Formats: sequence, structure tokens, C-alpha cells
Amino acid sequence: MHTDVLEELVDRIGALPMLDAHTHLVGGKLGARGLHDILLYHMSVSDLYGAGCPSGSRLTQYPNWPSDDETRARLIEAIPYLPQVRNTSIAWGIRIILRDLYDWHEPITTDNWERLDARIRARADDRAWHREVIKKAGIHRLCTELARREAGPDGKGPDDDMLQYSLEWAFFTRSQWGEFDTALYELERCWGRQPESPAPIGGVRPPTERVIRSLDDVHAAVDWFVDHIPADEIVSNATHFSTDVDFTWVNDAEMSEALARRKEAGPAERDVYASYINEAFLTAFDKRFGGTLLFQFSTAAEPLPFETASRISQRMLGQLAEIIGRHPRIRFQCHVSSAHANQTLCTLCRELPNLSLAGYWWHNFFPSIMLRIMEERLDMLPVNRQVGFLSDAYCIEWTYAKSVMVKRLLAESLANKVALGMFDTDAATDIAREILYVTPQTLCGMKPASCGL
Repeated sequence: MHTDVLEELVDRIGALPMLDAHTHLVGGKLGARGLHDILLYHMSVSDLYGAGCPSGSRLTQYPNWPSDDETRARLIEAIPYLPQVRNTSIAWGIRIILRDLYDWHEPITTDNWERLDARIRARADDRAWHREVIKKAGIHRLCTELARREAGPDGKGPDDDMLQYSLEWAFFTRSQWGEFDTALYELERCWGRQPESPAPIGGVRPPTERVIRSLDDVHAAVDWFVDHIPADEIVSNATHFSTDVDFTWVNDAEMSEALARRKEAGPAERDVYASYINEAFLTAFDKRFGGTLLFQFSTAAEPLPFETASRISQRMLGQLAEIIGRHPRIRFQCHVSSAHANQTLCTLCRELPNLSLAGYWWHNFFPSIMLRIMEERLDMLPVNRQVGFLSDAYCIEWTYAKSVMVKRLLAESLANKVALGMFDTDAATDIAREILYVTPQTLCGMKPASCGL
């Protein structure tokens, strides 16, 4: 690679506007509440747990916030393991945040972490500064969960001028560790209620107000869900497809028989519940929103006791193709967490006009994997079928760090293409702008912020 070409593209792409197609930001509370939101971001927790830190669980999750006692105990526990994870790309992201946003240039230790924590907490409620961070990243709008909008009595969120929303409510095609009736429970927890956050990974199961006992109940619950999708407030509906589910065509008799076996449910019943409910939902969704509302789904992050691992089968990818092919009016978009699945999904996109791919999600957000995915998609997909950025961030500091990383890696990937003679630097810059800024508008319905970010 010619160094001058790379340096030119780093500068050009670094100056481009971009849209963040998927976050978990909370309206009015965009920034880190303390050092824990940066250092104990769940991807960093996985680094630390892998290095021997005793705790592998996330901190208390939204809509609650961790207490000062909880964050202090977890930070003190984690800091001794930082030297063992300084090589990871997540540690690189932490250094980007601390260097660029907090002017912090020294290693974090048991002696100085409280000073850094105080510096971050001082900015926690500085909403003007949060917007400056987003401007610094060149991000013109972000999408987050509707349940994190923090709407007031007037129904408006405090950051509606810069946020758009996706509905993450029921994940009835996502497996949970050690459960086999998750699809039914996920539908039950929505039935008769208004949209809220999905059940967390590995979360406890509070009793539901209604229980599904029959096929009529299944269809009543699906109809309730679809009838209560607030399409005028969101740009997409989002869910997850688990690779462990065998997505087959299930008839009414098979579903009724599986419902009768719920108390003894195993993998076979899990597959029946998820397959039947998914098809009923997509059929109803298609009638109401086909061709309009985007249907986003993630895949290949499969449950473990604390978090997930990247895992997906070719069988399941083939079944996804069948599902997408059965509903040509629904616009599907995949966030994939498996590098080896990316090439298969690219080939599916080439033959299924209603499928697109977005970003580098979860276990794919590592430089070596992102470079591979970028290069495959640049080789195989039109620019209007790929979205170049989603941060999956829970605070704008991580949105910023991931934007820096993605732009830098995209410049490297495009420089490689220029070196091959595929196109020149002007075309490379144009391509980057398309996938970072234009395609999120055409595919995801995102719009540049009215506040002028």
C-alpha cells in the first residue's frame, strides 16, 4: 500500500459526515455517568473476565442505574487486570476516549482512577458537551431504542432533534441459556402491554399478566404486538435470530401439540414455538408494514451464562434465506456477529433484493474482522445495500471511539482497493460517503439532524 494514498484517505474519510444506525443511548443522558460506563462497557467486561477478573456480568442495566457502591466495587476489582488486556482493540477504544475527550494520557491505576472518575462525572450532565462530542465524531444523527427515549408528558424525548428510534420489544426468535419456551414468554410479556425494552440476555423471568395456552392466544398476542408497533415514532423494528433454532414450516396441529408439552419443553418444542410465532408475526407485519418499515435483525451472538459467543450454522443461514424469500415486500437488514457468515450473507444480498447488511456488530467489532468484512462487502455489494456504521454504544464516548476506529479502518480498506487499481481516491471517498451517510438514509430512513450536527 502506498503510504501517501492511505494518509490522504484517512484525512478525507475522517472529515466525512456519518450516521449511527444502531445504539442504546438514553435520551437526555447521552454521556458516561462515570468511569464505569467507559471501562466496564460490556465488551470491556468480557476482555477483563477473559483475563481472570472474577466478575463477568454486566453492571445493573437500564432502566435502572448501578449504584455508586456497585460501580466502585467493580472498578476496584477490574483495574488490576487492565495490564493484561492493554493489547485488545477494546482497550484501544478506551485510550481513544480518554485521550481525545478527557485529556487523560496515563495508565489507569488503583491510585489515580478516582481522579479520572471525577473528571468523567463532571461531564455526565453537560448536554451541550455531549453534542460537541457527537459533532467531533462527524455524526449527524443516531438511532436508539424507543424505550430509551425518556419521553416527557408531551410524548417527546429530550434529544428527539438528534435521535431516531427503533423498536426492540419482543425477541421471540432469540434463544436464552437453558430455556426452551422463550418464544412464548417473550410474546406473553408484550401481550396487553405497551412497548418497552426487550428482556435482557440471561435475565430473570418475572410473571406475565397473560399466559398463552392455545393457538387463539398465540394469534391474539401477535395481533396485539403488530397493532401496537408505533410506526410513526420509529424507523425500524429489531429482533434477533438464534442459530440454535431450527426454523421450519410449522402447521397449526404441530403448534397445538407443542403448546400442550410446554412444561416439558426441550429443543424440539423451542424450534416449533419460535418458527410458528415468527411466521405468524412476519405475515402480520407484512400486511401492515411491508415495503415501509425496516425489519432489522441480528444473528450469530449466541447465549452463554453471562454474555454470548459468535456462532452460526450454514443450515440456519439457508433458513434465513427461505424466510426472507417468503416475504419479498419486507425490507430485511442484518447485523451479523460472525466473520465467516459475512461472505454467505453477501451472496444472499446479491440474490434477495429485500436484504441488506449493516455495520460490524458485537463480536465482529475487531479491526482484523472489520477489515475482512469491509473488503468482502466492497467487492460483493452495491453501496446502496450496505450501511457502514453502527456503534451499538451505550454512551456517546463509545460512539465517538468506534467512529474513529471505523473511519480509520475503512480508509485502510479503500486504500488497498486503490492500490489494486480498482478505483482512484476520489471514487474511494465517494464510496465511503455513500455507505457512511447516504445509504443509512435510503435503507434505514435516517435523516440528518434538524439541530445541525
